[in-house]
Amino acid sequence: MKKAIIGKKIGMTQIFDEKGKVVPVTVIEAGPCVVSQKKTIENDGYAAIQMGFGDIKPHKVNKPMKGHFDKSDVAPKRYLREFRLENIEAINVGDIIKADVFSEGEKIDVIGTSKGKGYAGVIKRWNFRRLKETHGTGPVVRHGGSIGACSDPSRVFKGKKMAGHLGAERVTVQNLTIVKVDKENNLIAIKGAVPGANGGVVLIRDSIKA
Repeated sequence: MKKAIIGKKIGMTQIFDEKGKVVPVTVIEAGPCVVSQKKTIENDGYAAIQMGFGDIKPHKVNKPMKGHFDKSDVAPKRYLREFRLENIEAINVGDIIKADVFSEGEKIDVIGTSKGKGYAGVIKRWNFRRLKETHGTGPVVRHGGSIGACSDPSRVFKGKKMAGHLGAERVTVQNLTIVKVDKENNLIAIKGAVPGANGGVVLIRDSIKA
């Protein structure tokens, strides 16, 4: 990973490319982020930088975090995330990272927290088929069916797909394309959908597979 930034999902819209085709895009308010800590192999055993995003009133920060920000001499930030970049020698504590670190046409990965769906059945959660609705299946057409044999192994295997909590988990979408970068307003338009609700925090990094 060579570069990354923290952002906030604004919402979806559509823009026109040079050929006049409609491109659906997700708009991300990317930065400005401040480098609040720099970790080195000598001190921490690995090299990374910590970024802060989103302003917060100083009296809303607890004392340990206040000391952390005072040590770095940066204003308190609402969100802190750590990135292991390939080269952090040129980056220093207090540096401001804006949306212009990325450019149009680049391939990126976006990490976000998916929308929570609550408690869901196996059809919605795992795309199970319904049971047949003829001859004796009864009022159970959306049930999961058998979950294992009885005498052997006498238990349900770990990881069995069953009803349960759906969504509200970390999701990474890979190889998305940046369509437009607005440097003045720190906005990035990304082709396609991005995980999470509007207003949710997302992490943008250069694609690891491109």
